[in-house]
Amino acid sequence: MAATRLFLRASPVKCSLTGLTGGVHSSLGLTLLKLSPACTAKPQAQRRHAAHFTYHPEPAPSQYGDLTSGFVRLTLAAVREILTHVSPAVIFGEDVAFGGVFRCTVGLRDKYGKDRVFNTPLCEQGIVGFGIGAAAAGATAIAEIQFADYIYPAFDQIVNEAAKYRYRSGNMFDCGKLTIRSPWGCVGHGSIYHSQCPEAFFTHCPGIKIVVPRGPVQAKGLLLSCIADQNPCIFFEPKILYRAAVEQVPTEAYQIPLSQAEVLQEGSDLTLVAWGTQVHVLREVAAMAQEKLGVSCELIDLQTILPWDTETVCKSVVKTGRLLISHEAPVTGGFAAEISSTVQEECFLNLEAPISRVCGYDTPFPHIFEPFYIPDKWKCFEAVKRMINY
Repeated sequence: MAATRLFLRASPVKCSLTGLTGGVHSSLGLTLLKLSPACTAKPQAQRRHAAHFTYHPEPAPSQYGDLTSGFVRLTLAAVREILTHVSPAVIFGEDVAFGGVFRCTVGLRDKYGKDRVFNTPLCEQGIVGFGIGAAAAGATAIAEIQFADYIYPAFDQIVNEAAKYRYRSGNMFDCGKLTIRSPWGCVGHGSIYHSQCPEAFFTHCPGIKIVVPRGPVQAKGLLLSCIADQNPCIFFEPKILYRAAVEQVPTEAYQIPLSQAEVLQEGSDLTLVAWGTQVHVLREVAAMAQEKLGVSCELIDLQTILPWDTETVCKSVVKTGRLLISHEAPVTGGFAAEISSTVQEECFLNLEAPISRVCGYDTPFPHIFEPFYIPDKWKCFEAVKRMINY
């Protein structure tokens, strides 16, 4: 069983992250395709692209000196910064010593030694449990869960132990130096077990912080902030950006404050809120709305999911009177529901239309039907039109 899981986890890195060519469909897939008159049962090559958005590099911060590029490289640089200047600091997880399936820890074991960079058994509860113990003993512990989809076996350790460690001791001891990193979100061919966005499961748990960056600049700054924070943090890294996102990032250490949303584009007619990959989807939606409808959208990257920046979001909604929230996770119980509820309570008299949520469906994440599942720019654009015409 362990060998099967390892094979399944490793398989995505052997595939292209820029696109896929369809092959022979399963009998079930052919049956479903036949439901549409426009579809044919012939095993024709059907191109499907991994990225349902276009990544546009952001201006490089100039206040931190020299620049470099790449998402993976910057994640690696952030961890290297900690291992170099913080003692004791350790990073561990499945295949971490070998560089990890996404190459985010390449060369660290050779530089810092096997006592500080090491592999673990195929046991997520053991990885997080060890991290709690290491952090409680005073070490800066960076634990990697190979895919966010496999964080569930560690749910008890995160929710019942890490999040409550400080509270149950009356602040006499804690595991605030624990940071859990994990690749997150859809990638174009991840299917059921390599595409999930589980952040909402942990937002019901006081005592931890949850962060999702939208690009390389944010990945480095927010990760360093998580590691420095005196609370256990979960840092979800959009795996599709490992290869799709390339922009200039400072080589020096810097931190981006947690629990502060960023207004990426100011507008007057409608507020768009997202985090991680969906920020880039909504950036395209804002451009389409301006071009096709003459609608001015304000775009907000939440960045920290818990505790989230209610002030920035509510201030924007008071100005625009409309709110659209989008995330890849299923709509029921997704974090968009929490944002929607809070904004409704705080900004009810300012709303010009019902709050809209454009999210994943309440189904397991599909494979060949992923393009129909993801909340792409067309679904979000249709929601914008409905809200404007309400």
